[in-house]
Amino acid sequence: MAPATVDSKPDKSVPSSAADAVLKASAPLPEDTHEVRGIEFDDFKGKDITVSQLVAGMATMGFQASAVADAVQIINGMRQCQDINGSTLPAATIFLGYTSNLVSSGLRETLRYLVQHKHVSAIVTTAGGVEEDLIKCLAPTYLGSFSAVGADLREKGMNRIGNLVVPNNNYCAFEDWVVPILEKMLEEQEASKTSEEPLVWMPSTVIRRLGEEINNESSICYWAYKNDIPIFCPALTDGSFGDMLYFHTFKSSPQFLDISITRDIRKINDIAIHAKRAGMIILGGGVVKHHIANACLMRNGAESAVYINTAQEFDGSDAGARPDEAVSWGKIKADGDSVKVYAEATVVFPLIVAATFAKANRDEPS
Repeated sequence: MAPATVDSKPDKSVPSSAADAVLKASAPLPEDTHEVRGIEFDDFKGKDITVSQLVAGMATMGFQASAVADAVQIINGMRQCQDINGSTLPAATIFLGYTSNLVSSGLRETLRYLVQHKHVSAIVTTAGGVEEDLIKCLAPTYLGSFSAVGADLREKGMNRIGNLVVPNNNYCAFEDWVVPILEKMLEEQEASKTSEEPLVWMPSTVIRRLGEEINNESSICYWAYKNDIPIFCPALTDGSFGDMLYFHTFKSSPQFLDISITRDIRKINDIAIHAKRAGMIILGGGVVKHHIANACLMRNGAESAVYINTAQEFDGSDAGARPDEAVSWGKIKADGDSVKVYAEATVVFPLIVAATFAKANRDEPS
């Protein structure tokens, strides 16, 4: 019996299924698609690169670099007059929101700059965002370490905010400063009860008064008072200021300093409703993010929004939500311009301000 023959040339062709999967043809790209490119530093040989040039070069880098460039473009749009449906509308009413940790950090000076130069129309922050600003006028905050041991710090009367350290004496100095002001405010409240228009304190008017009393040009609250920019703080008691109010009730009883949040919600919502255009710049999340967005709901959404935070959306939190979720609630208009920058604000917000508000100041004739 003859042996079976073996094919000396086996079939080496690629399986068609694999070839189709790997070598799938590309569809044509839209004409306005940009090529990914980074910054060519050789283009700046012999000269310094400006922040605006740096950010412009980030636009086509991808990832969060492109989001930063988008934020710059959107904020610059907020500041310009717009032609919409044949009508020229003024620059947007800009709502700025920030959490207290950012005031504890050196970003305070950037935030103060925006208020000092009237670049924003209204602010929403937390209790810490108010008191940390005022406390820094009385005593400094220091750089520390994220790894500092909490028990050791407690023993030394030190409070840690990330890698910052605030001596407890700072809060004692704040109490010494603020309690006499609370007493004067209570006297004014009680004296007005027999008048036709009794004095009603609101978080925004309390903060305005504190800004007036601090009389310190390094303070955000001071410049908000000087420039008549309201600072809203629906959670005013959630911090050291709340502690001071609590302690003051024992001294002032049976009279208490009454602070109405109802009048403030009317005030911030009215600002949004009457705005020709509205823009949101929100650093962080929580109450500052939602309070601004909810005010803009009253006008069926803001025209533009920039979020900067590190929160993720997988847990359904408002802090982590992308702008498109706010569109579903009517807090940002469906055709509005918006971006979320996933970044820590102290890293990117100074860049953004340098390429927007600060650049605008430099470009204006002296």
